[in-house]
Order: sequence, then structure tokens, then C-alpha cells
Amino acid sequence: MPDSPTPAARTRPADSALNTGFGRVLLFIYALGALSASARGLVQVFTHFSEAPLAYLLSAFAGLVYIAATVGLAIGGERGRRVTLVSCTIELVGVLVVGTLSITDAVAFPDDTVWSHYGSGYGYVPLILPFIGLWWVWRHRPRTD
Repeated sequence: MPDSPTPAARTRPADSALNTGFGRVLLFIYALGALSASARGLVQVFTHFSEAPLAYLLSAFAGLVYIAATVGLAIGGERGRRVTLVSCTIELVGVLVVGTLSITDAVAFPDDTVWSHYGSGYGYVPLILPFIGLWWVWRHRPRTD
């Protein structure tokens, strides 16, 4: 009679394939978002900061959030999972709050950020991406079967 698997053998590996399969596509999209949001934010901060400081700082902040999510997906494991989870949550809250405020208080946002109007300038990808990222992290969590 074969021995039953040990609890360690029945759990998913620590990285649970965060950066494999569809995770590679997600990693690429986050890396692209990190590059574009960071570049936009830096250009805005260094060239037009006095025109819309809040909007431009939020664009730069969005870039940092996308960088963190990219790093989390790339490193995987429990640490990567936590980084990605926190980043995607901040991204989701940010796009919902900034998206709503950019519509209801246009004076506070005289120029667009990455998250303005729920990411309309980026094809609403900033609105959809955190949901996909959170789903991916949840789907690939370590668990016992």
C-alpha cells in the first residue's frame, strides 16, 4: 500500500507559477505600464510641474505602483505575491478614486494622469489590469489540495 503524500507534497510550490504562462503576458503588460506611466510622470514633473502638481505626482506614483507590481510578478514566491497583491490593491483604489475625482472635480485635475477618467487615455487598461492581477495572484496562491 503506497504511503499517502506528505502535506508538503500536496501543496503548490511557493512561487505557484506567478510568472509562467499567462503570468508572462501579465508581467509584460505591467512592465509596459511601468515604463509608460513612469516616463509620463517624470516628463510631467520635470517640465510642467507648476501647472498641475497633484496630477503629475499621481502619474509618477502610478509608475512606481506598476514597477512594484512588475517586480512582484517577476520574483514570484511569497514575497512576490505580497508585493503584487499590495501593488494591485493600491492600483485598484487609485484608479477608482482618481478616476472618480477627475470627473467630479476637474479643477483639481487640470491635466490627465494615468488613472484619470479611469484610465481612458490608456484604453481603460488601468481600470481592468488590477482586477486581472488580483485574480492571477489569488488563482496561483499556495494551497493544500
